[in-house]
Amino acid sequence: MNLLFSIDDRFWRQMLTVLNSIRLNSQPRQLDVYVIQSQELVHTPEIRKTCERWGMNYHPIIIKDEEFDRAPVTDRYPKTIYYRLLAHQYLPKQLHRILYLDADVLCINDIGPLYDTDLDGYLYASAIHTGLTGTTEVINKIRLQNFDADGYYNSGVLLMNLDLIRQRVHAEDIYEYIREHVLLLPDQDVLNALYGKDIKTVPDQLYNFDARKGQTYETISFGEWTLDWVIKHTVILHYCGRHKPWLVDKNTGRYTALYKNYFQMTQRALKQVAISQTAPAATVLQPD
Repeated sequence: MNLLFSIDDRFWRQMLTVLNSIRLNSQPRQLDVYVIQSQELVHTPEIRKTCERWGMNYHPIIIKDEEFDRAPVTDRYPKTIYYRLLAHQYLPKQLHRILYLDADVLCINDIGPLYDTDLDGYLYASAIHTGLTGTTEVINKIRLQNFDADGYYNSGVLLMNLDLIRQRVHAEDIYEYIREHVLLLPDQDVLNALYGKDIKTVPDQLYNFDARKGQTYETISFGEWTLDWVIKHTVILHYCGRHKPWLVDKNTGRYTALYKNYFQMTQRALKQVAISQTAPAATVLQPD
Protein backbone atom coordinates (compact mmCIF):
# COMPACT_ATOMS: atom_id res chain seq x y z
CA MET A 1 0.00 0.00 0.00
CA ASN A 2 1.41 3.37 -1.04
CA LEU A 3 0.49 6.42 1.05
CA LEU A 4 1.19 10.04 0.15
CA PHE A 5 1.45 13.12 2.36
CA SER A 6 2.55 16.69 1.77
CA ILE A 7 3.68 18.39 4.98
CA ASP A 8 6.15 20.80 6.49
CA ASP A 9 7.81 20.70 9.91
CA ARG A 10 4.63 21.83 11.67
CA PHE A 11 2.74 18.61 10.98
CA TRP A 12 5.16 15.71 11.30
CA ARG A 13 3.62 14.46 14.56
CA GLN A 14 0.15 14.65 13.04
CA MET A 15 1.28 12.61 10.03
CA LEU A 16 2.72 9.96 12.33
CA THR A 17 -0.58 9.92 14.20
CA VAL A 18 -2.35 9.12 10.91
CA LEU A 19 0.13 6.31 10.22
CA ASN A 20 -0.23 4.95 13.72
CA SER A 21 -4.01 4.84 13.39
CA ILE A 22 -3.72 3.02 10.05
CA ARG A 23 -1.39 0.33 11.37
CA LEU A 24 -3.56 -0.24 14.44
CA ASN A 25 -6.85 -0.54 12.57
CA SER A 26 -6.05 -2.00 9.14
CA GLN A 27 -5.20 -5.51 8.01
CA PRO A 28 -1.40 -5.94 7.85
CA ARG A 29 0.21 -4.83 4.58
CA GLN A 30 3.55 -3.49 3.50
CA LEU A 31 3.24 0.29 3.81
CA ASP A 32 5.35 2.68 1.74
CA VAL A 33 5.03 6.27 2.92
CA TYR A 34 5.91 9.04 0.44
CA VAL A 35 6.16 12.56 1.83
CA ILE A 36 6.43 15.57 -0.48
CA GLN A 37 8.37 18.44 1.07
CA SER A 38 10.18 21.57 -0.09
CA GLN A 39 13.25 20.75 1.98
CA GLU A 40 14.26 17.90 4.22
CA LEU A 41 12.14 17.92 7.34
CA VAL A 42 14.02 18.75 10.52
CA HIS A 43 12.57 15.68 12.21
CA THR A 44 13.45 13.26 9.42
CA PRO A 45 15.47 10.98 11.77
CA GLU A 46 12.51 10.58 14.14
CA ILE A 47 10.10 9.99 11.27
CA ARG A 48 12.34 7.44 9.62
CA LYS A 49 13.08 5.59 12.85
CA THR A 50 9.41 5.49 13.86
CA CYS A 51 8.39 4.19 10.45
CA GLU A 52 11.05 1.49 10.69
CA ARG A 53 9.80 0.53 14.13
CA TRP A 54 6.29 0.17 12.69
CA GLY A 55 7.50 -1.85 9.70
CA MET A 56 6.93 0.97 7.18
CA ASN A 57 9.23 2.34 4.49
CA TYR A 58 9.71 6.11 4.53
CA HIS A 59 10.41 7.88 1.22
CA PRO A 60 10.99 11.66 1.35
CA ILE A 61 10.37 13.48 -1.93
CA ILE A 62 12.05 16.89 -1.93
CA ILE A 63 10.81 19.26 -4.63
CA LYS A 64 13.00 22.25 -5.36
CA ASP A 65 11.52 25.71 -5.96
CA GLU A 66 12.80 25.84 -9.52
CA GLU A 67 10.44 23.03 -10.46
CA PHE A 68 7.70 25.65 -10.58
CA ASP A 69 9.46 28.42 -12.49
CA ARG A 70 6.64 28.39 -15.08
CA ALA A 71 3.84 28.18 -12.55
CA PRO A 72 1.76 31.09 -11.20
CA VAL A 73 3.19 31.49 -7.69
CA THR A 74 1.97 34.25 -5.37
CA ASP A 75 1.16 34.66 -1.69
CA ARG A 76 -2.34 33.39 -2.54
CA TYR A 77 -1.05 30.56 -4.73
CA PRO A 78 2.15 29.24 -3.11
CA LYS A 79 4.09 26.50 -4.83
CA THR A 80 2.79 23.97 -2.31
CA ILE A 81 -0.64 23.99 -4.02
CA TYR A 82 0.94 22.06 -6.89
CA TYR A 83 2.37 19.24 -4.80
CA ARG A 84 -0.81 17.16 -4.67
CA LEU A 85 -1.91 18.01 -8.22
CA LEU A 86 1.43 17.14 -9.78
CA ALA A 87 2.62 14.43 -7.40
CA HIS A 88 2.64 11.91 -10.27
CA GLN A 89 5.57 13.75 -11.84
CA TYR A 90 7.78 13.10 -8.82
CA LEU A 91 6.66 9.68 -7.63
CA PRO A 92 8.50 6.56 -8.84
CA LYS A 93 7.26 5.39 -12.23
CA GLN A 94 6.70 1.86 -10.98
CA LEU A 95 3.89 3.02 -8.67
CA HIS A 96 0.43 2.44 -10.14
CA ARG A 97 -1.76 3.83 -7.37
CA ILE A 98 -1.32 5.82 -4.20
CA LEU A 99 -3.61 7.16 -1.48
CA TYR A 100 -3.11 10.81 -0.58
CA LEU A 101 -4.12 11.79 2.96
CA ASP A 102 -4.22 15.13 4.71
CA ALA A 103 -2.41 15.16 8.04
CA ASP A 104 -5.62 16.03 9.93
CA VAL A 105 -7.35 12.67 9.39
CA LEU A 106 -7.65 9.59 11.55
CA CYS A 107 -8.17 5.99 10.43
CA ILE A 108 -10.45 4.07 12.80
CA ASN A 109 -11.25 0.98 10.66
CA ASP A 110 -9.56 -1.00 7.89
CA ILE A 111 -8.40 1.30 5.10
CA GLY A 112 -7.78 -1.61 2.71
CA PRO A 113 -11.19 -1.57 0.96
CA LEU A 114 -10.73 2.11 0.07
CA TYR A 115 -7.23 1.52 -1.26
CA ASP A 116 -8.48 -1.41 -3.38
CA THR A 117 -11.32 0.60 -4.96
CA ASP A 118 -11.71 -0.17 -8.66
CA LEU A 119 -10.40 2.87 -10.55
CA ASP A 120 -10.83 1.56 -14.09
CA GLY A 121 -11.43 4.63 -16.28
CA TYR A 122 -11.16 7.09 -13.37
CA LEU A 123 -8.29 9.39 -12.45
CA TYR A 124 -9.18 9.57 -8.79
CA ALA A 125 -11.59 8.39 -6.11
CA SER A 126 -12.81 10.91 -3.57
CA ALA A 127 -15.81 11.88 -1.46
CA ILE A 128 -18.34 14.68 -1.68
CA HIS A 129 -19.10 15.91 1.82
CA THR A 130 -22.65 15.19 2.88
CA GLY A 131 -24.68 18.36 3.39
CA LEU A 132 -22.98 20.28 0.58
CA THR A 133 -26.14 20.46 -1.47
CA GLY A 134 -28.65 22.94 -2.78
CA THR A 135 -27.43 26.49 -3.26
CA THR A 136 -23.81 25.79 -2.30
CA GLU A 137 -23.46 22.98 -4.83
CA VAL A 138 -25.05 25.05 -7.60
CA ILE A 139 -22.72 27.97 -6.85
CA ASN A 140 -19.68 25.68 -7.00
CA LYS A 141 -20.77 24.24 -10.35
CA ILE A 142 -21.28 27.73 -11.78
CA ARG A 143 -18.06 29.01 -10.25
CA LEU A 144 -15.96 26.11 -11.59
CA GLN A 145 -18.02 25.38 -14.73
CA ASN A 146 -17.90 21.63 -14.03
CA PHE A 147 -21.53 20.70 -14.59
CA ASP A 148 -20.66 17.09 -15.49
CA ALA A 149 -19.20 16.39 -12.04
CA ASP A 150 -21.33 14.70 -9.38
CA GLY A 151 -20.53 17.42 -6.88
CA TYR A 152 -17.68 19.21 -5.13
CA TYR A 153 -15.04 16.71 -4.04
CA ASN A 154 -12.93 17.08 -0.93
CA SER A 155 -9.30 16.39 -1.82
CA GLY A 156 -8.12 15.59 1.71
CA VAL A 157 -8.55 11.88 0.98
CA LEU A 158 -7.68 11.16 -2.64
CA LEU A 159 -7.00 7.78 -4.20
CA MET A 160 -4.90 8.26 -7.34
CA ASN A 161 -4.78 6.13 -10.50
CA LEU A 162 -1.21 7.10 -11.35
CA ASP A 163 -1.06 5.34 -14.73
CA LEU A 164 -4.03 7.30 -16.07
CA ILE A 165 -3.06 10.54 -14.32
CA ARG A 166 0.33 10.48 -16.04
CA GLN A 167 -1.50 10.40 -19.36
CA ARG A 168 -4.14 13.06 -18.71
CA VAL A 169 -2.99 15.50 -16.01
CA HIS A 170 -0.54 18.07 -17.33
CA ALA A 171 1.16 20.93 -15.50
CA GLU A 172 0.47 23.52 -18.23
CA ASP A 173 -3.29 22.87 -18.10
CA ILE A 174 -3.24 23.52 -14.36
CA TYR A 175 -1.07 26.63 -14.68
CA GLU A 176 -3.33 28.07 -17.38
CA TYR A 177 -6.48 27.46 -15.36
CA ILE A 178 -5.01 29.16 -12.30
CA ARG A 179 -3.88 32.17 -14.36
CA GLU A 180 -7.39 32.65 -15.73
CA HIS A 181 -9.50 32.12 -12.60
CA VAL A 182 -9.87 33.41 -9.07
CA LEU A 183 -10.00 30.38 -6.78
CA LEU A 184 -11.17 29.99 -3.19
CA LEU A 185 -9.39 26.71 -2.39
CA PRO A 186 -6.76 26.65 -5.13
CA ASP A 187 -5.70 23.01 -5.52
CA GLN A 188 -9.09 21.62 -4.55
CA ASP A 189 -10.85 23.99 -6.95
CA VAL A 190 -8.52 22.98 -9.78
CA LEU A 191 -9.08 19.30 -9.06
CA ASN A 192 -12.84 19.78 -9.26
CA ALA A 193 -12.86 22.13 -12.23
CA LEU A 194 -10.51 20.21 -14.52
CA TYR A 195 -10.98 16.61 -13.40
CA GLY A 196 -14.25 16.45 -11.44
CA LYS A 197 -15.99 14.36 -14.12
CA ASP A 198 -13.16 11.80 -13.91
CA ILE A 199 -13.43 11.25 -10.15
CA LYS A 200 -15.14 8.17 -8.74
CA THR A 201 -17.39 9.00 -5.81
CA VAL A 202 -16.89 7.11 -2.56
CA PRO A 203 -19.20 7.58 0.45
CA ASP A 204 -18.00 10.29 2.79
CA GLN A 205 -19.70 8.73 5.81
CA LEU A 206 -17.17 5.91 5.38
CA TYR A 207 -14.07 7.49 3.84
CA ASN A 208 -14.10 11.22 4.59
CA PHE A 209 -16.36 11.85 7.57
CA ASP A 210 -16.33 15.55 8.48
CA ALA A 211 -15.80 15.36 12.24
CA ARG A 212 -17.45 18.77 12.74
CA LYS A 213 -20.79 17.57 11.38
CA GLY A 214 -21.75 14.52 13.38
CA GLN A 215 -25.23 15.90 14.00
CA THR A 216 -25.71 16.56 10.28
CA TYR A 217 -24.79 13.00 9.38
CA GLU A 218 -27.11 11.64 12.04
CA THR A 219 -29.99 13.81 10.80
CA ILE A 220 -29.72 13.03 7.09
CA SER A 221 -29.40 9.29 7.83
CA PHE A 222 -32.60 9.42 9.92
CA GLY A 223 -30.68 8.51 13.04
CA GLU A 224 -28.58 5.68 11.59
CA TRP A 225 -25.11 7.26 11.49
CA THR A 226 -24.77 7.72 15.22
CA LEU A 227 -21.54 7.83 17.18
CA ASP A 228 -21.69 4.06 17.68
CA TRP A 229 -22.25 3.51 13.94
CA VAL A 230 -19.27 5.71 13.09
CA ILE A 231 -16.95 3.88 15.47
CA LYS A 232 -18.00 0.56 13.93
CA HIS A 233 -18.15 1.47 10.22
CA THR A 234 -16.38 4.74 9.37
CA VAL A 235 -12.83 4.35 8.12
CA ILE A 236 -11.55 7.93 7.95
CA LEU A 237 -12.47 10.80 10.22
CA HIS A 238 -11.46 14.17 8.77
CA TYR A 239 -10.92 16.99 11.25
CA CYS A 240 -11.75 19.78 8.82
CA GLY A 241 -11.74 23.46 9.67
CA ARG A 242 -9.52 25.74 11.70
CA HIS A 243 -10.02 24.25 15.18
CA LYS A 244 -7.82 21.18 15.08
CA PRO A 245 -8.11 18.52 17.78
CA TRP A 246 -4.43 18.73 18.74
CA LEU A 247 -4.86 22.38 19.74
CA VAL A 248 -5.55 22.72 23.45
CA ASP A 249 -9.17 23.73 24.19
CA LYS A 250 -9.77 24.71 20.56
CA ASN A 251 -11.88 21.73 19.55
CA THR A 252 -14.52 20.18 21.78
CA GLY A 253 -16.39 18.09 19.20
CA ARG A 254 -17.61 14.58 19.91
CA TYR A 255 -14.61 13.01 18.09
CA THR A 256 -11.90 15.18 19.65
CA ALA A 257 -11.12 12.85 22.54
CA LEU A 258 -10.68 9.97 20.10
CA TYR A 259 -8.06 11.95 18.17
CA LYS A 260 -6.27 13.02 21.33
CA ASN A 261 -5.99 9.39 22.39
CA TYR A 262 -4.24 8.38 19.14
CA PHE A 263 -2.05 11.50 19.30
CA GLN A 264 -0.99 10.56 22.84
CA MET A 265 -0.20 6.98 21.77
CA THR A 266 1.96 8.36 18.99
CA GLN A 267 3.77 10.65 21.39
CA ARG A 268 4.56 7.65 23.58
CA ALA A 269 5.89 5.79 20.54
CA LEU A 270 8.15 8.73 19.74
CA LYS A 271 9.51 8.72 23.28
CA GLN A 272 10.28 5.01 22.97
CA VAL A 273 12.15 5.68 19.73
CA ALA A 274 14.13 8.45 21.42
CA ILE A 275 15.02 6.17 24.34
CA SER A 276 16.14 3.38 22.02
CA GLN A 277 18.41 5.80 20.16
CA THR A 278 20.12 7.02 23.32
CA ALA A 279 20.31 3.70 25.19
CA PRO A 280 23.86 2.38 25.59
CA ALA A 281 24.78 -0.70 23.63
CA ALA A 282 24.55 -3.96 25.56
CA THR A 283 27.82 -5.37 26.87
CA VAL A 284 28.69 -8.72 25.38
CA LEU A 285 30.42 -10.94 27.95
CA GLN A 286 33.14 -13.16 26.57
CA PRO A 287 33.74 -16.59 28.07
CA ASP A 288 36.89 -17.02 30.18
